[in-house]
Amino acid sequence: MSQKSRKQAREIAALGIQNPDINLYDLPEFVNWSGAAAGKFYRPLKKPVTVRLDADVLAWLKRPGKGYQTRINALLRAAMLGQGAKKRV
Repeated sequence: MSQKSRKQAREIAALGIQNPDINLYDLPEFVNWSGAAAGKFYRPLKKPVTVRLDADVLAWLKRPGKGYQTRINALLRAAMLGQGAKKRV
């Protein structure tokens, strides 16, 4: 008996399967994806641009601290997705 089949035999025994004639070799591994986060590692391409903003708008974006460009992007993305939903209706 090869090392792999010994390991498989131990795993099958641990599962409590009574019928040794059942071949589980090509059975895909069960993976629980219930806690997965969709799009967690998606990173769209970024393009450098120059944008002229009113001073008070920029101050408002910078007020919470670091990450004002990310906030600008989030606001623009929300507007873009909102506009897309309106067009589909």
